[in-house]
Amino acid sequence: MAIHNNILIKIRDMRDSLTPVEKLVADYVLANVEEVPHLSVKALAQLSKTSDASVLRFCKTMGYSGYRSFIVSISASLGSMEEEERDQYTDIRPGDDLSVIIANIALNNSKSIEDTLSVIDRKEVARAVEAIRSCNRLVLFGVGASGIVCRDAEQKFTRINKICHAYTDGHSQLTAATLLGKGDVAVFVSNSGSTADILDSLEIAKKNRAVTIAITKYNKSELADKSDIVLGISTPELTFRSGAMGSRIAMLTVVDMLFAGVASAEYKNVKKHLTKTHNVLAGKYRK
Repeated sequence: MAIHNNILIKIRDMRDSLTPVEKLVADYVLANVEEVPHLSVKALAQLSKTSDASVLRFCKTMGYSGYRSFIVSISASLGSMEEEERDQYTDIRPGDDLSVIIANIALNNSKSIEDTLSVIDRKEVARAVEAIRSCNRLVLFGVGASGIVCRDAEQKFTRINKICHAYTDGHSQLTAATLLGKGDVAVFVSNSGSTADILDSLEIAKKNRAVTIAITKYNKSELADKSDIVLGISTPELTFRSGAMGSRIAMLTVVDMLFAGVASAEYKNVKKHLTKTHNVLAGKYRK
């Protein structure tokens, strides 16, 4: 699986949070990827019906210092285009043969992970691991499918003796956020980054000086803007039929990264705790 920063994925994910003029540039780039590396700033501005300044502003929004570095990144992304076109996300369709469904689900999940690797900031992952290692307790907030991700993290971190709890409904989230303090870490899981209950709890957690970590779609959102550390995922939810499957897999992968990062850094103690919990569970099932 290739690990690279694919600018085309970033443009796709950021599109909905761009200004109307930036969207014009983004849409032209996505529709004419192979042509764009050969265009000047002025040519791209004319073809996208914008201005030179708008194109340069778009490049900066996408994280580039100038047009040249943006074009170099577009060219680098073109190398994987043929494979990307063959391996597109596929939504649930009526009447598909089960063998087709199995293949599509496997492809969608693997592409969710690969696309997430294209956008996630490794430095932010490292900051999150350090924050979790040094915290007094770890508290996770998520609803629906995101709540399931929180429960998975709770199970993992509890097994290595980290004081950890997941809260998956609005009332308990508000209560838990109110009791947070300095030295605690609060992880907020939301694909959209705009879930009202999550944002309410985030505000309280920040007032109580807890370190806040967001696991959310790579996009501009209130959750991403207000959190101390942002771990971006990339996965389009194709329609209501896809049932948040892609985002769940991507979020679970980020949780695994955090858990493995903490476990690796504290391996001696972690191994002891895992051995103890494994033995007690194994003993239970032998009886």
